[in-house]
Amino acid sequence: MKKTILLFAITASLFSCKNETKTAETAPIETTTPEIAYASFGKDINDTDALSAERMMVHYKNLKVGDTVNAKMKGKILEVCSSKGCWMTLDLEGDAPVMVKFKDYGFFMPLNAEGDVVVNGKAFVTETPVDELKHYAEDAGKSEEEIAAITEPKFEYRFEADGVLLKE
Repeated sequence: MKKTILLFAITASLFSCKNETKTAETAPIETTTPEIAYASFGKDINDTDALSAERMMVHYKNLKVGDTVNAKMKGKILEVCSSKGCWMTLDLEGDAPVMVKFKDYGFFMPLNAEGDVVVNGKAFVTETPVDELKHYAEDAGKSEEEIAAITEPKFEYRFEADGVLLKE
C-alpha cells in the first residue's frame, strides 16, 4: 500500500511539473529619444536629470552664503572669459546670472563658446569683493570707465563645475 501511494505521488508530481502556460511573446517597445551632440569638458557627464533653469533658480533662492548643493543644471552662456576661458556666466532666466568656474582650473571653455550647456558640480551663493569683480571685468574686456564704476561687493549665484557639456 505504501508503495502504491508513493508511486501515485511521484507520478502526480511529474505530470504537474509539465503543466506549461504559454504566453505570447511581445517585442520590446523601442523608444527613441533624439540624440543631442555635445562637446565635453572636464569630468565625463551626461544630460540626464539636469535641472531646468527655473528649477535651479528655486534652489539658489533658498541658499544662504556658505551653503552648497550638488547639482546638474542646464543654462545658456551669456559670457566667457576672453583671456583663457577660465569662467563663464550663464543665464538661468532669473534676476541674476550664474558665475561658473571650473574645479581646480582643471579645464577651460573655448573663448568663443556660446549656446546651451549642461554643468555638473556645486551650486552656492557668495558675496564677491570689489577687487575680484574688477578682475572679472578686465577679463571680460570691459572699458576703464566700467571697471572704475565697480565700487561695492556683489551678492552672486556661483557654480563650481567639474564637468560641462556644450551643445554643438
